[in-house]
Amino acid sequence: MKTYTIEKTRKGRSRIVEGTFEELCGYFEYTLDCGKSWNSKINTKPKSIKSLVSNLQKSYNETEGACYERTFVKYIKKG
Repeated sequence: MKTYTIEKTRKGRSRIVEGTFEELCGYFEYTLDCGKSWNSKINTKPKSIKSLVSNLQKSYNETEGACYERTFVKYIKKG
């Protein structure tokens, strides 16, 4: 099975999350649901890793709208 790596950064601290696409969707499910409650255009069932990262970033932007240091997520390509 192919695994993916996503780096989540908030307030200068980074966390690496690795897993299959399904595991990552499950891990970030609550974040996507929270973002969807603010913006109905956020997709809670993405089809690709790029779509997952894009919708995660949109979710963080919606839920942390007034925060000075927002959470940033990026996909880390291996190899």
